[in-house]
Amino acid sequence: MKVGLVLGAGGVVGAAWLIGALEALTAETGWEPASADVIVGTSAGSVVGSLVADGIAPEYLAAYCSGRALDEVEDADGRVAALAARMGGPEKLDEVAERFTGDDFRIAFDLPPIGPGSWRMALTTLLHPRRHPPSAVLAGWLPRGFVSTSPIRELVETFVRGDWPEHPRFWAVATDYRDGHRVVFGREGAPVASVGPAVAASCAIPGFYHPVTIDGHRYIDGGVCSMSNLDLVAGLDLDLVVCLNPTSSLAEVLGGSPAERVGGVIRGLSGRRLGHEARKVRDEGAEVLLIQPSAEDIGAMGLNLMARGRRVEVLERARRTTALALRDMRGGQQLMPPRKRRRAANAVDSRNLRKAS
Repeated sequence: MKVGLVLGAGGVVGAAWLIGALEALTAETGWEPASADVIVGTSAGSVVGSLVADGIAPEYLAAYCSGRALDEVEDADGRVAALAARMGGPEKLDEVAERFTGDDFRIAFDLPPIGPGSWRMALTTLLHPRRHPPSAVLAGWLPRGFVSTSPIRELVETFVRGDWPEHPRFWAVATDYRDGHRVVFGREGAPVASVGPAVAASCAIPGFYHPVTIDGHRYIDGGVCSMSNLDLVAGLDLDLVVCLNPTSSLAEVLGGSPAERVGGVIRGLSGRRLGHEARKVRDEGAEVLLIQPSAEDIGAMGLNLMARGRRVEVLERARRTTALALRDMRGGQQLMPPRKRRRAANAVDSRNLRKAS
């Protein structure tokens, strides 16, 4: 079975939800996300996706996100020891864990422009609004963000030691800050970039993060084009596509404050776009397994997707609610990914042998 994995956008909170949901998916099905034939990540999904694509298991990411060190994780197959060696020894684990929490926000020391962050993008999308989603039309008019994406780049480069994950098809989605078009780093024909800057560009939320410059061109968050970018895997001859999307939900949360109602509208827009993309993938002959936050998840996630203090609660709830949802799906006709033998420890060991030789 050929399986694709698509991880959507969602900020710091969305990343925690993705990790918890992936951990549940692995535990409930026995499938290894790193074994996917293609891995597509947008914004927070590109961070998680790059690490998964390099063979790091979801339970290890969950340990870091929860503030635990890897020596607290059961190491039945030796993968913890292999990863510790790859990180530079056990003494480096606590340091890496601290960096993984996402608490390191830095100011980007660059003078912001007067007016919109990108006049060219603002005018291009305004002149051709039907060619771009409303988020892209808005993004060009927002001021450039003042927060540096350097911690994101450094985090990814700490785990992924090469220029790109060893996975043959890991794609990080960003948006060209000149014209609002989607850019898929890692795909054939895309601009050349190493994984750190590519993932940082995919995460550069307009108005918050400073744009990322790669080879003289500026890029911003891939979520500007689509929060999921599920349609990128249409036509790839896949049997099943597993899509985890933190910003949509099947749960209809009514009432609440005006801000909560606005949040519901945003989730609805994301869900409609996701549904349209899922139909496109199904029309090409692939089954689609959509995993989205439940009502319980939404309550824990809140409205501020950059709320770092919610990470642990969101992760733990996502692990529980996703496991329950998958058990319900298993009783129906939903196609599930196949159980596969774990390969991360062997992959790390073989990579170290190649480097040593």
